[in-house]
Amino acid sequence: MGRSILERAEAFIWKNARLLERRLFEFHFKEGSRAAVVDALRPYQNADGGFGNALEPDIRCPDSQPVPVQHALKILSTVGVDYEMVKDACDYLLTITTSEGGVPWLLPSALRYPRAPWWQTDDAPAASVNPTAAIAGLLHQNSFRHEWLEAATTFCWSKIADLELTDPHEVGVVLTFLYNVPDRARADAELARVVGELLSGDLVADVNAEGYVFKPLGWAPTPDHPLRAHVGPEDVAANLDLLAAGQQPDVGWNITWEPLSRACELEWRGSVTLDALLTLQANGRLDA
Repeated sequence: MGRSILERAEAFIWKNARLLERRLFEFHFKEGSRAAVVDALRPYQNADGGFGNALEPDIRCPDSQPVPVQHALKILSTVGVDYEMVKDACDYLLTITTSEGGVPWLLPSALRYPRAPWWQTDDAPAASVNPTAAIAGLLHQNSFRHEWLEAATTFCWSKIADLELTDPHEVGVVLTFLYNVPDRARADAELARVVGELLSGDLVADVNAEGYVFKPLGWAPTPDHPLRAHVGPEDVAANLDLLAAGQQPDVGWNITWEPLSRACELEWRGSVTLDALLTLQANGRLDA
């Protein structure tokens, strides 16, 4: 009998992925420890409490940036929050928060270093829903209290009602916020509107679409995800078939955007391979 998807992909992870993804692979599939994941994440955190050092592989800047903070919180949400690490990150967020109460998408320090062409900003960037809403939502998800969160939550509420839902990344961070913010009556009302606009628009790509698109599993990767109820089971099944078939001859999964460099491509491929495995596992499709 041939090796399973997981057994084949494990070789790719060990050969190509960053230490962080290797530790996450161990945590999810090999009974690895939470502490090992936190230790692998720690070198990406700077003395100011923020995260940088290409934790977001397309931003090669060593200095702290807002989006890498989001990435770090998402990782910690999957393995268990490290209080001091998150507190230091929130203290950093206070130093870059604008008068509006949110943080910018990108800080000018990134412009001094190689980065993907879509990572641009100006000298005095305004606060942005992306990533403020995701960071706030992840902190709420983990019931983490900090001075930064109150103003950031107010900022997100002030922007969401009038936000034009055309960018899938913005929709994604808004959903993270709305799923987790404590004011459930207000959040559920906004969720009804946001989900309605998402499903009636063109942000949910056909399962056979190619390129950098968000297919049904991109929006609802697990059976218990709130959006799964809005996705047809036939689309889920077809998307799972394509995801499983997307394992490449080198037993990893490819990215769907132009890589900044060969090293950057491998860093991303380790991440998307891990994501593919977790999605297939959640949907009972790893034994193929």
